[in-house]
Amino acid sequence: MDDGHAGAARAGGTRGVRGVGESVPVRCPDCGHSHVFSAAAYPCPCGTAVAAPLVAGAPPIRIVRRTWDDEWVTVSCTGCGRYDEWPQPELGCPCGALLRIPVRPVTAGAGCDAVNGAAHYLREIGFPDVLRSGERPEAGVDLRGPGIVAQVDLGPRHADSRAVECLWLSALTESAVSAFFSLAGYTDEARERADTLGVPLFLLDPTGAPRPVNGPAAELDRSHA
Repeated sequence: MDDGHAGAARAGGTRGVRGVGESVPVRCPDCGHSHVFSAAAYPCPCGTAVAAPLVAGAPPIRIVRRTWDDEWVTVSCTGCGRYDEWPQPELGCPCGALLRIPVRPVTAGAGCDAVNGAAHYLREIGFPDVLRSGERPEAGVDLRGPGIVAQVDLGPRHADSRAVECLWLSALTESAVSAFFSLAGYTDEARERADTLGVPLFLLDPTGAPRPVNGPAAELDRSHA
């Protein structure tokens, strides 16, 4: 990132819009104090507020020595798909510790890898004719085939319960199996709703490899092994 871009990002850090990203619990490793942290948001050139995708449950890293590479994280815009580098989220604990909050890594090729990885996985477990059926910037990518309706969420925020319900309704209409794949993970409400509706949830790593994260996903994985 050039000096001009870096300067703009730092300036945005002071004026960043709060409350756009998901909140995560953070416990200071030094004093044990608990915090609730939300990543600041920064304006993309397209006008969308962009926040780093935080990893819920991951322990913070105490900052002892700063390096340039550790100061920045690559984040994709949900509005236009642009990839830019923004300041790494940090939290200052009252005890004096400065903590770096873990962010799910995203690379410029992660979106393509995620879609390809989800499609490959579905073909491997018994849906050989699954194809990409469309792309919507806010909702991600649809994958469909005989007997299967899947959603691949490429956004930096955790998938919510509404997205899970929409996929479930779509699969119900077509009398098909559903599967939800996400790069950033899921809100607690989304996990609860998915368990209630029987929607399999998978977490994709940046290379596109899926991992079941709820009971229905583990069952789907076992039943087609």
